[in-house]
Amino acid sequence: MNYFPFRAMDPFSSSSSRNWLYDVFPSFSGEDVRQNILSHFLKELDRKSIIAFIDNGIERGRSLDPELKKAIKDSRIAVVVFSKHYASSSWCLNELLEIVRCKKELDQVVIPIFYGLDPSDVRKQTGDFGKNFDKTCKNKSKEEKNRWQKALTDVADLTGYHSRNWLSEATMIDKIVNDVGNLLNSNPPNDFEGFVGIEDHISKMRLLLDLESEEVKMVGIWGTSGIGKTTIASALFHRLSRHFESRLFIDRGFVSRSTNTDDYNMKLHLQEKFLSNLLGKEGIVVDHLGAVREKLKHRKVLIVIDHLDDLMVLDTLVGGEEWFGRGSRIIVITNDKHLLTAHGIDCIYEVGLPSEELALEMFCRSAFRQNSPPEDFKELVVEAVRLAGNLPLGLNVLGSSFRCRDKNYWMDMLRKLHSRLNGKIEKVLRVGYDGLDSEDDKAIFHHIACLFNLEKVSDIKLLLADSDLNFEIGLKNLVDKSLVHVRLNIVEMHPLLQKLGMEIVREQSINPGKREFLVDWKDICDVLEENTGTRKVLGISLNMDEIDELLIHEDAFKNMRNLRFLTIFSNKYMPEKTVRLYLPDSFDHLPPKLKLLCWDGYPMKSLPSKFRPESLVKLKMKDSKLKKLWEGTRKLTCLKEMNLWGSENLKEIPDLSRATNLERLYLAYCLSWVQLPSSIRKFNELTSPGMLECRNLETLPTGGINTESPKRLILRESSHFEGPGIKLENSTTLQEKEEDTTNFEDMEEGGIELFHRE
Repeated sequence: MNYFPFRAMDPFSSSSSRNWLYDVFPSFSGEDVRQNILSHFLKELDRKSIIAFIDNGIERGRSLDPELKKAIKDSRIAVVVFSKHYASSSWCLNELLEIVRCKKELDQVVIPIFYGLDPSDVRKQTGDFGKNFDKTCKNKSKEEKNRWQKALTDVADLTGYHSRNWLSEATMIDKIVNDVGNLLNSNPPNDFEGFVGIEDHISKMRLLLDLESEEVKMVGIWGTSGIGKTTIASALFHRLSRHFESRLFIDRGFVSRSTNTDDYNMKLHLQEKFLSNLLGKEGIVVDHLGAVREKLKHRKVLIVIDHLDDLMVLDTLVGGEEWFGRGSRIIVITNDKHLLTAHGIDCIYEVGLPSEELALEMFCRSAFRQNSPPEDFKELVVEAVRLAGNLPLGLNVLGSSFRCRDKNYWMDMLRKLHSRLNGKIEKVLRVGYDGLDSEDDKAIFHHIACLFNLEKVSDIKLLLADSDLNFEIGLKNLVDKSLVHVRLNIVEMHPLLQKLGMEIVREQSINPGKREFLVDWKDICDVLEENTGTRKVLGISLNMDEIDELLIHEDAFKNMRNLRFLTIFSNKYMPEKTVRLYLPDSFDHLPPKLKLLCWDGYPMKSLPSKFRPESLVKLKMKDSKLKKLWEGTRKLTCLKEMNLWGSENLKEIPDLSRATNLERLYLAYCLSWVQLPSSIRKFNELTSPGMLECRNLETLPTGGINTESPKRLILRESSHFEGPGIKLENSTTLQEKEEDTTNFEDMEEGGIELFHRE
């Protein structure tokens, strides 16, 4: 076997902490190999952009030149070409001593090549090689000879390449160079050692880059701010740059924000700067925009463009694949996916959030300089990671801010972070928001951050239908800029971006009543108790779990004429707590433009008599004290969903005959309800399951239930009657279909369910 695999370089060894000047130091006897194997070897290294030390200009003498010693020390790999006359030179033997020393002290990798001789001749100093060695050792001290002998034996014992085992010298050289390249690439750059999970990103990017292909490839790296795009690209650049004739990493400061990139002369200037930096030559003059293609079309280049936010810059610097030589790679990093697709880059790596396990390790590396937390900090660390939302930027910034702090500091800071962003994190995330092109996109960002995170796309679209906002276009722009994601028709905004949105809205006014949205419970309580709301307020979202009690002013909503979204909710089933929200008996006003009314535990027997629900899209009054909603028939053509789940005092629901677009009806556990209105006959038009508790249900609507629909109707604990088309079973269950349904989560969409709470 001519080749045995070399060990992979240890990323934590001393070698990984060094900045190597050369990739390869070749040690050889010139008279044997300079005109054959060495010249071909050096040419192939150069073609692969592997940097080798060349000894041209160094005069050889009895002892090693200091420059040569430094070159050996500064080389990551030493390739020793043993030939017949190698041992004829004390210079070569002294080189070998220095190489062996660097191997031992600096963890330098040494690769022997046995050219035209047997490895045992080197190991034992026999044959022609041994004769030449003996001649060199004449007049040398025994100590010097022993040092040379030991060095020859040590290196000859290493796995390497034996030319006599190869039919083709070219094939052998190609194999050696490829193996050298693999060894160089197996060493993770020390600069990125602390970035947990980097190897997984690198592996995925390598597949997209397809480095073995001679085609020119442009690849995008896309993701939200702070997710690690620049770190991934920097690690790639560090590892791959040696494979290219020219390489350039363009960072944020390359193009000034004040630059008018539409200006022709400015484009020429950008190309001049680009070519000068890439080619390492000052004074390059560009007088037409075809210059980049002319100068680079035969050159293999690696170009990384970071923080791209201007399509014109991309078009000016890397216009097309035909601008660059075979094998070139262009990597573009951006928050805006549209910039990539608009330039024709469809090979895109979307950087995702790390797993919980990796996020925990990232945080601990930053906070404790170890992979896991100390025992007494475990709960605090889990909370900190949750607040960071697994975002690498947040994990590293928060981790470093907590480093060497006591538990009291941790607990105090974590309390503050529940409502406010860390300043460094906000500064980075703000870049993505500031990059939004229109005020409409920013307004939609505010809506999602304050009200609609984790809501269905279709529901948000309905709630914003009569606004001036183009939600479909705005949402696409937010997705392209990685400010939100849409998965399974659900809009998802990262928790830190959500806090950013809330912070931006908070900055609109020192007076909470003059902001677009109210989400902080203290601000909401002040506005509702003191009646300080204005027409500026569009939405309120109050989590009742955060407060003890709230007394709402009788006129709290009168000045909020433009209020469209009112959500007062509890994530816990705590009836004893929901009654601590008080409305005066004189409370008689809700805004006329309400599209969403969600009020868990609503304390009054009915909605205000003056309330007009014509604009409502969603009405959700779970666990309310309602006995009825309103009197008479109302125009409810906008209404898509009604949910009165758990309203135990509810005796009747309003006439829904004019709710022509109603799709979802939830009425489970309305224990006092005694009558189904005639409008329920249309239940077969519902598209999602609605549920009705009907312990005391006595009357079906006139004309019975429309039973032509395949959707099921289940009446439990309703032994008071038998209705048209309904069969009574065991005096407890009346069922439209023969099968009994007990697993309501698996119920097919559509229909109304009536069942008794166990």
